[in-house]
Amino acid sequence: MSTMSTESIEWKAWREQRAEAVSAPYGPLSLTGTYWLVDAVDGRIEGVPGHWTESPDGETVLLTTDAGDRLTLRPQDTYEPVTPGDDRRLVAIRREGLWAVRIWDPAAPTRQAFAGIEVFEYDERWVLPALFRPYDEDRVVQVPNADGVRRGLGVGGELSFTVDGSEHALTVAVEPDGDLWGVIADATSGASSYRFRFIRPPAPAADGSVVLDLNRALLPPCAFSDGFICPFPPPGNTLPFAVEAGERQVRTG
Repeated sequence: MSTMSTESIEWKAWREQRAEAVSAPYGPLSLTGTYWLVDAVDGRIEGVPGHWTESPDGETVLLTTDAGDRLTLRPQDTYEPVTPGDDRRLVAIRREGLWAVRIWDPAAPTRQAFAGIEVFEYDERWVLPALFRPYDEDRVVQVPNADGVRRGLGVGGELSFTVDGSEHALTVAVEPDGDLWGVIADATSGASSYRFRFIRPPAPAADGSVVLDLNRALLPPCAFSDGFICPFPPPGNTLPFAVEAGERQVRTG
């Protein structure tokens, strides 16, 4: 009779929490589009209520609602239409000085069709000791994004680890809370898994040591909705072997 390790039990709970989070009413599956204001003719976005313009100083978005109300929105501010039966949320975002409106709709077809996340089975061999080496100062690398546009990706150091006797290093960013974040691909990408995935290792210890658990490799938001503009892996972040661990694909029913 086999028994599950504490780590695999925690991983199973993490999987369940992930499925709940992505399928929440305003989770990633509910994003129906990202609309850039520079493309809005006369401040109008097809299918989106209101008149949207960038403020003269470029620091906010000015929204005149269909009811005539005037609102000032900052990044991540939300406007909820008051039209009966319209449960959408409209969120202002800013990327590299450009403003856009994101539409979140609980009735999105992607959310209705969601049937779970396909994963590789848990394998303790993919729980790897790693070492984080920060750069002297943060850097920006230009990478393609899911919408076909190249944008800057901020990175703060390298995460090195060993697989089958060979050392590898991944370029990663440092989150405000100290956790790490990276975009990776491997020999499964575009075949038995999505074309790239995210990793989110915890904050390194004082000596730089950290556990890289590839069983928790994540599907990027753009795997759930075409409205996201996820960055592709930076140079050097495509591993030459198959990482048969973590999330693989979105399953639809």
